[in-house]
Amino acid sequence: MPSTTAEQFKPHLEAEASRAWDLYQAGVFREMYFTDRHEAVLILECAGVDEAQQVLDTLPLVREGLIAFDLIPLKPYSGFARLFAEAPGTSRDG
Repeated sequence: MPSTTAEQFKPHLEAEASRAWDLYQAGVFREMYFTDRHEAVLILECAGVDEAQQVLDTLPLVREGLIAFDLIPLKPYSGFARLFAEAPGTSRDG
């Protein structure tokens, strides 16, 4: 968030790392990254956007209003199915 300073984050960073570790160990946080702009990208294993928001709301930096996340639901990549699709009129059984 543009109006925040590094000093505002400091008191919460250890608790933030601890909560992220707990969520990683629980299998909720699957992957965690920082971008070149020092923005966090988290991959969560959740039933949906509402559950993901509830999980993120438990992070100290979110609770303190210091960070917020844009939630983007992901779906499995289905493109590989094209590699195994049968052409019309053919059969794999020969």
